[in-house]
Amino acid sequence: MQQEPYDVLAFYLFTDIEDPHAEVAKHKVFFANRDITSRIYISYQGINAQMSGLRKDTEAYIAWMRQDERFRDIDFKIHTHHEQAFPRATVKFRKQLVALDHDASPYQGGVHVKPAEWKRMLEEKTSNTILLDVRNDYEWKIGHFEGAIKPRLDMFRLFPQYVQELKEEYDPATTRVMMYCTGGIRCELYSALMKEEGFQHVYQLEGGVIRYGLEEGDQQWQGKLFVFDDRLAVPLAEETMPISTCHSCDAHSDTYYNCANMDCNALFLSCPTCAETLGGCCSKRCQEAPRIRAWKELQGKRPKPFRRKHLCAND
Repeated sequence: MQQEPYDVLAFYLFTDIEDPHAEVAKHKVFFANRDITSRIYISYQGINAQMSGLRKDTEAYIAWMRQDERFRDIDFKIHTHHEQAFPRATVKFRKQLVALDHDASPYQGGVHVKPAEWKRMLEEKTSNTILLDVRNDYEWKIGHFEGAIKPRLDMFRLFPQYVQELKEEYDPATTRVMMYCTGGIRCELYSALMKEEGFQHVYQLEGGVIRYGLEEGDQQWQGKLFVFDDRLAVPLAEETMPISTCHSCDAHSDTYYNCANMDCNALFLSCPTCAETLGGCCSKRCQEAPRIRAWKELQGKRPKPFRRKHLCAND
């Protein structure tokens, strides 16, 4: 019997929500008797979400959302997967949809560029253009657009400070800024901040790298795309060679593990050999720690992130 497919959805929308707590409650009621898992955040400014479910249930959800005028224009980016991509259905209120600690308006951001136009802009990019990747370092390591700049930041709450540094290197009046992120939501605010700081020519990839991959494949892209669910890394088109390397031996690998030391839990890249040698730990020091997860039976070819339910082998 053929297994029914699961859809993995990524979407967001900035829209005024008078009572986000009520929206959280409505979502929980809708999900109650459906085969859906999720990580959904709802605020007064809108919704930021990823979810997965049986196709009949995700289609019902999309139809349900489109009945509400506030959510009618959501761009649902959809991949197919063989199983659920999240451990549970999580729907929460969040004060900020994007952690920026700056009052930037998503309605004052850069020019939205569709994937086909973005591809053309990449092909015609000149020295007067900066291609800015506003994702985290662990996302960048396994895949990014050719020629992209990774901001020198430990956390993106410091992005306003980084923009000040860019202004010293580039002329805001003449420099063309092309900005991208995973699904598009970070760019809505980061591009607005850049415009506030005087950058006049700011463009953002509409729908992020997810939408680009669905429409244009891996043209001008290197490696895989990091995603915030059990898949961790997905190719934009066909399976591709890793551009990242193992944390321990520098062999090519784009497989992420959580350190089996429960008191570390660091996300790190490893080849299968080093993962086996270190028992799923990121270092020999962690391998000797007192609280080690029984990682072997939990790992497959593509290990999933560890769950709270994953017990320590020594307990």
